[in-house]
Amino acid sequence: MADSRRTAMGRPREFDLDEALESAMQVFWARGYEGASLTDLTGAMGITKTSMYAAFGNKEQLFRKAVERYGEGPASYATSALAEPTARAVAEAFLRGSARTTTLPGSPSGCLTVQGALATSAGSRPAHDMLVCWRNDVGVRLEERFQRAVADGDLPPDADPRRLARYIMTVGFGIAVQAANGLDRDDLDDIADTAMRTWPL
Repeated sequence: MADSRRTAMGRPREFDLDEALESAMQVFWARGYEGASLTDLTGAMGITKTSMYAAFGNKEQLFRKAVERYGEGPASYATSALAEPTARAVAEAFLRGSARTTTLPGSPSGCLTVQGALATSAGSRPAHDMLVCWRNDVGVRLEERFQRAVADGDLPPDADPRRLARYIMTVGFGIAVQAANGLDRDDLDDIADTAMRTWPL
């Protein structure tokens, strides 16, 4: 297999793809889709616009790749929480993961998938829609996990998996908004503690 760091002509790239994508993710995380200009992105990535287009495609395609990286990295708590042994542990891991990820040292406060495309023009609508789909997918997987918990007897038979999933999603992403507003990790963990006091079991 050809080295992914080589161009189509076989010349080695003058930059590291992984590092460049990490830098782009941080810019989108801090400034959102519309707020991140091509100059901001290429400056942080240390490459020219021509190199960016060649390696990652246009701005929208770069954003998609950045969101994928975010989901597999900082926001991987949303997936790992589903593997917790009980529904309560799933919910708590999701909320604490949100509090941790949105206050990471050296990274922007808040959540890329919540704030990344809050204010979008018509031309930025695809980025907005992509983030909506990302968040909805997380909600669906939470609901399915809680459905299994009901079937296994881990949750009461009258528990509503969809309502619980929406509740945890709302609190989790609300934590992200509060992080962007300046609340620290301890404050956000307090919010998670309060939310878990209402858990069915």
